Amino acid sequence: MNDIAHNLAQVRDKISAAAAACGRASEEVTLLAVSKTKPASAIAEAIDAGQRAFGENYVQEGVEKIRHFRETGAADLQWHFIGPLQSNKSRLVAEHFDWCHTVDRLRIATRLSEQRPEGMAPLNVLIQINISDENSKSGIALSELEALAEAVAALPGLTLRGLMAIPAPETDYDRQFAVARQMAVAFGTLKAGYPTVDTLSLGMTDDMDAAIAAGSTMVRIGTAIFGARDYPQK
Repeated sequence: MNDIAHNLAQVRDKISAAAAACGRASEEVTLLAVSKTKPASAIAEAIDAGQRAFGENYVQEGVEKIRHFRETGAADLQWHFIGPLQSNKSRLVAEHFDWCHTVDRLRIATRLSEQRPEGMAPLNVLIQINISDENSKSGIALSELEALAEAVAALPGLTLRGLMAIPAPETDYDRQFAVARQMAVAFGTLKAGYPTVDTLSLGMTDDMDAAIAAGSTMVRIGTAIFGARDYPQK
């Protein structure tokens, strides 16, 4: 077993254990492998180990990988855009990705809807919540969610699937859980109002257990699968 396959197996075991600890089935939690900065060869190893959902933070890099794997015939992969989205890159996301986790304003949602090619299924989108109210983070306040969700759900090129958040780093489990529960309550309210809503993208390597206990349905794991990220030297 190669390192990536071994790492994936370990992460899946941790997800199963976290789910079991709070009385949930492991099937309720999707593992999104965050492959930003990683080469296609590393993603291919993950695919060989059964992984199908991948998250990319950089538009152009992600598009190149999507094109590469489509050309190799890997048609059953899911590609999620999970980085901040600038208006001038929205067309590439609309034309190539299956999901966008970082919708935080109606203008970008409208562009994504208008730019989604005819013949493709609507783009699955999550509204990003700035749950820790950090100036450095994208996302809206929970108080703005109702209005934005209503507007996004009406756009024909999109399907509103739920919420995403990147909480401020926190080492204490109880505090991690408290923040995650805020997201889970908002998710429950949204789910009650929109039949397409089924996804709460919440939890990374360091807060995955608390996120799953609170009700996350998708965790975003990168380093624990692929190793340290290879950022280009400035």
